[in-house]
Amino acid sequence: MKEGILRQISTIARALDSIANIEFKEMQLNRGQYLYLVRIKENPGIISDHLAGMLNVDRTTTARSIKKLEDNGLIERKNDQQNKKIKHLFVTKKGDELAEKIEKENTYSNELVLTGLNEKQRQELTKLLQQVEDNASENWHFVKNGGKREY
Repeated sequence: MKEGILRQISTIARALDSIANIEFKEMQLNRGQYLYLVRIKENPGIISDHLAGMLNVDRTTTARSIKKLEDNGLIERKNDQQNKKIKHLFVTKKGDELAEKIEKENTYSNELVLTGLNEKQRQELTKLLQQVEDNASENWHFVKNGGKREY
């Protein structure tokens, strides 16, 4: 049962990610960079470490994506007032416009995949998936920080 659920979640995620990668390619966004852009828009001033943790990816991957977004003029880094080593991330006007298009696609895709579910079912699915996401994130942080899972 669990194996089937994880496979289904993976299939859904891959399908939607593939669609987004195709649709966002013309927007100068490579694989998965749209996720970073939208999260920065939602969290103005976020630092890269927090962004990496939010997306459950390593800091190196995050740094590469941030660099590409910055090179494309979609985000900018600003120094922290107290600690110049800390860089806060913000979307530019160009990035904000692009993030709005991405958010529209996200809304469209959400509605598409939830077709046939009533409001109560949607709420229950959201609640259940939040628990699954929390469990996966907790496990990711455990392993990322050197923990060893016993199967």
